[in-house]
Amino acid sequence: MHFSFLTVTALVAGAFALPSVNHLVHEKRERLPPGWQYHEKLQSSEVLPMSIALTQSNLDKADDFLMEVSHPESPNFGKHWTHEEIANKFAPSSETVDTVKAWVVSSGIAPERISRSQSLGWLRFDATVAEAESLLKTEYHLYKHETGKPHVACSSYHIPEHVAPHVDFITPTVHFDTKIPQAAVKDVEKRAPSTTAAAGHPVETAAALGIGAPTSGSLPKKGALINIKSIIDELKNCNRFITPNCLRALYLFPPGLTANPQNSYGIVEYTPQAYLQGDLDLFFANFSKNQVQRTPILASIDGGIPQTTQQGFQFNGESDLDLEYAMTLINPQKTTLYQVGDQVEGASFNDFLDALDASYCAGDDPVQDATYPDPNPGPGSYQGPKNCGGFSATKVISTSYGYNEADLTAAYERRQCMEYMKLGLAGTSFLFSSGDSGVAGNRRQCIDPATKEYNDGSSGIFNPGFPSTCPYITSIGATQIVPNASVTQPEQACETVIFSGGGFSNVFPLPSYQSAAVKSWFTNHPPPYGADRFNNSQNTRGFPDVSANGANYVVAVTGQFALVYGTSASSPVVGAILTLINEARFAAGKGSVGFINPTLYANPGALNDITMGGNQGCGTPGFEAVEGWDPVTGLGTPNFPKLLATFLKLP
Repeated sequence: MHFSFLTVTALVAGAFALPSVNHLVHEKRERLPPGWQYHEKLQSSEVLPMSIALTQSNLDKADDFLMEVSHPESPNFGKHWTHEEIANKFAPSSETVDTVKAWVVSSGIAPERISRSQSLGWLRFDATVAEAESLLKTEYHLYKHETGKPHVACSSYHIPEHVAPHVDFITPTVHFDTKIPQAAVKDVEKRAPSTTAAAGHPVETAAALGIGAPTSGSLPKKGALINIKSIIDELKNCNRFITPNCLRALYLFPPGLTANPQNSYGIVEYTPQAYLQGDLDLFFANFSKNQVQRTPILASIDGGIPQTTQQGFQFNGESDLDLEYAMTLINPQKTTLYQVGDQVEGASFNDFLDALDASYCAGDDPVQDATYPDPNPGPGSYQGPKNCGGFSATKVISTSYGYNEADLTAAYERRQCMEYMKLGLAGTSFLFSSGDSGVAGNRRQCIDPATKEYNDGSSGIFNPGFPSTCPYITSIGATQIVPNASVTQPEQACETVIFSGGGFSNVFPLPSYQSAAVKSWFTNHPPPYGADRFNNSQNTRGFPDVSANGANYVVAVTGQFALVYGTSASSPVVGAILTLINEARFAAGKGSVGFINPTLYANPGALNDITMGGNQGCGTPGFEAVEGWDPVTGLGTPNFPKLLATFLKLP
């Protein structure tokens, strides 16, 4: 993992402290992060807890592994791997372990002092400053932040040329991963944002941690308050008020009937976003009476709780929407709520993934991901250990949050994307909403072509979303019922309050399963924009994959019913439909569907093609929904009977 203010120059010969000719600079810090100052040289007798991150093996084969269990034509479809098999397959090779250990021992560190982490990805040992300096051909110093926080670091370090390919990074070294109080850090960060995002502009420090903030641009949008008594005949009013029965009529799926213990559905929420039990009960009383007083199964990660101290649509709208519809549509199957992060530090997508996979935990970015125990003690602060592993992934996981791809570094995004691949190997379907601003990013921002900074959205380069651009998740766009049309007529791309997020990645290559669909779109429906607007190379990942209705949802929020809009609604609905399909597969003695994209693209006829509407943004009409896949609604909306038949035919 490469952190802020670093330049990784693995092929540059080292010159510090006269290292031997076969030593190379592995990482180098160009400057001190804002707010930090040199304090003093560390005494040689001080002891440092050294950790060496070993390179993973077989990542070059990862896509092949996933396709083997996910492609409908594979004889091994559905033969998902155990977490132990995944850990072993991607664990550092014996050559890597032996090479790095031999190097450490040759420097004078006794073998019995070296341990290997349970995740298999790290070598750890305690070393004096003198030993560490000799090993890494560097000098360690003590630095202090303007808030008084101390930190141990060096400016660069060297490792032997033959060892370099086996080491990702070493700590403590150049990384300034000491957390400082958020109130203090914000002023510092305004003066000097750190590192470079995928779009070329500086990354905002802690951008990933702000995903649950009430100012996050990925949250749903609130419409008018409504009188629930005015909805007398639900199905006649679906063009104005979407309810659970409207969705069942649109996509032809039945109410749930069974609750197979092998099946499971997870909804992820990021504190301070939280549901209110009174809102769930108000919704259930009107649309699913036997669920009144029913609660989701709480999986509290890093102190996450459904907080009630802050209330209002900006704190409860997302969670209320997700859970009211997820729980109702799969009832009597249970819904698991992954509540991530405490009320002070918050959490990122990586923090959630850490809780599912301990081997992923050790490589987090200290600038973008949370540190626990929370370094800011006080009310709402979680002082327990960080959750590294220990939580199970449900068979389907829906997340109604998202970043701009340009918010984060490409390295950060690639690492996270590979983790979704591993969880897909284990049989989990990961769904993410595609965004609500069309070809623009969150808060309808686009990218200035000259400065690479975000602008007001009236012009500029299209701003794709992440993780939607990761080829190992399923990206969900939004549709709506055509104004004044009935629930039985074809839908259009959503153009009421929100516009379905869609476009092309600037980071991830075009996956094989999507190649024919994307190339067909470029050939048959060439867009009126050039490379000055979006990545038109025809070699990068397109999104979304599929869509579902995202307009006029009837949602109970803070004791009232309101209309809600967003792909935040679409993703939980698709997740519920997949959960019902999994229920049928388990009843037939089969397993979960797992990573669904290869099957969807191989069977586009199992979806309702959307051919009306667009996703305007950046001062343009955006893209248009057309026959076949398009970067507005993907392959279309679910047709439950056809999807069910498709997946039941598979092993």
